[in-house]
Amino acid sequence: MKRAVFLDRDGTIVEETGYLERLERLRFFPFATDAIRLLNQAGFAVVVVTNQAGIARGIVKASFIPEVSRVIAERVARGGGRIDGFYHCPHHPDGIVEGLRIRCECRKPAPGLLKQAAADLGLDMGRSFVVGDRWHDLQAGAAVGARGILVRTGYGASVEQAPPAGLAGYGVADNLAGAVAWILGQADGETTNDGRS
Repeated sequence: MKRAVFLDRDGTIVEETGYLERLERLRFFPFATDAIRLLNQAGFAVVVVTNQAGIARGIVKASFIPEVSRVIAERVARGGGRIDGFYHCPHHPDGIVEGLRIRCECRKPAPGLLKQAAADLGLDMGRSFVVGDRWHDLQAGAAVGARGILVRTGYGASVEQAPPAGLAGYGVADNLAGAVAWILGQADGETTNDGRS
């Protein structure tokens, strides 16, 4: 089983813009592609897991999410990196779209997206990490035994001083590049499945 890094999308890989509903508003952090490539080179699977309540709220078209994922994957690939999977939750209990106005197991902090990715990709959650700009990202990781890193981009700087009760053993970094450095330091010396360290 492979170790992985689960990345939140908005505020972690790309700038937080509220409900991203068109490609013209998509802005990559300049360090994101290099950071993902470093994770790949270290033997990590990289998986994007994102809450997309804008779908349930009728703000974002469901068909737009795969389009954004394609653009992100292509941008990362041009920089020599790879994203192994994209998973999103379209639900919200206060949504207006029938069928999506539910309390689900995939909306972070629930760990459903991570569990699905682990089952699909054969991931070892105990050797994995979660990076995001909100505490619910780290809570989802903790629920499946993954270690978490809060980044100060996106909402991270504003929520950093108020961690939820019971969350422990996490790191804090200025951005995704810093989070990757922290992860590689934690994983230093661990051997990957293909024998590389």
